[in-house]
Amino acid sequence: MARSEILQDKLILAVDDEEDVLEIIEEELTDAADVTLHTATTFEKAQQYLVSYTYDLVILDIMGVRGFDLLQIAENAGFPVVMLTAHAFSPEALKKSIQLGARAFLPKEKLGSLVPFLEDVLKLSYQSVWSKALDHVGTLFNKKFGSDWRKSEEAFWQEFEKKLTIEEAAIIK
Repeated sequence: MARSEILQDKLILAVDDEEDVLEIIEEELTDAADVTLHTATTFEKAQQYLVSYTYDLVILDIMGVRGFDLLQIAENAGFPVVMLTAHAFSPEALKKSIQLGARAFLPKEKLGSLVPFLEDVLKLSYQSVWSKALDHVGTLFNKKFGSDWRKSEEAFWQEFEKKLTIEEAAIIK
């Protein structure tokens, strides 16, 4: 695996109630760069880390560790957050992640693509990351929920995509 200059020397927090997931994250990240990785399996430990350190990136599981509560804490501290999930892989969880300020949303089945995904989160604008993430997640959602999975929240998705387009155009200028 090629070394990642973007992840080099970053301080990252990964939170998941499944130890094996944290081990995969650690292996992926340490194979790619010299990172300092803190891990937590509980809400309490993660909360303690979030108020004690300044992170370059935070990776949060949604289920089992109160991921949305941790997202709010991390977002208030100004840390970029990636939501990671298997059990909460749903349009509702994706929408809530966006609304609470997550930078991206990664299904656990895509952990093999973790390094390039995190590189994008750190180097691309919010708009570009979400556009790219929605392309990948949208394909998985279409397979699992059907191509009309956005229909029940159509106004939200139209407004979000409009916001991404407007903000991306402002960045390009």
